[in-house]
Amino acid sequence: QVQLVESGGGLVQPGGSLRLSCAASGSIFSGNTMGWYRQAPGKQRGLVATITSGGNTNYANSVKGRFTISRDNAENTVYLQMNSLHPEDTAVYYCNYKRVYFSSVDDYWGQGTQVTVSS
Repeated sequence: QVQLVESGGGLVQPGGSLRLSCAASGSIFSGNTMGWYRQAPGKQRGLVATITSGGNTNYANSVKGRFTISRDNAENTVYLQMNSLHPEDTAVYYCNYKRVYFSSVDDYWGQGTQVTVSS
């Protein structure tokens, strides 16, 4: 089992910044991918950004150049620095841990943290 605890959400004005954190605990193994997904009201959950344990990153086109994902493997923590926030970035942001090992898949989600971009 893996537990994920997110923090850092809140209300911010358009053009502002927020930093999300997600601390993982439990059965953490190397070779995992951690990331952030978001879900706005009435929409499906979608990718924001992911980062492998080796540091390879992947971003949704809508956040490239504005958001930066990073991780501290020693602390099993992943971060999402969000700059130049737009109202359309408003959503619940979920942390994800995924590890594929042969036919076994570990896939865990955090409880979500609300990000609201509004003036």
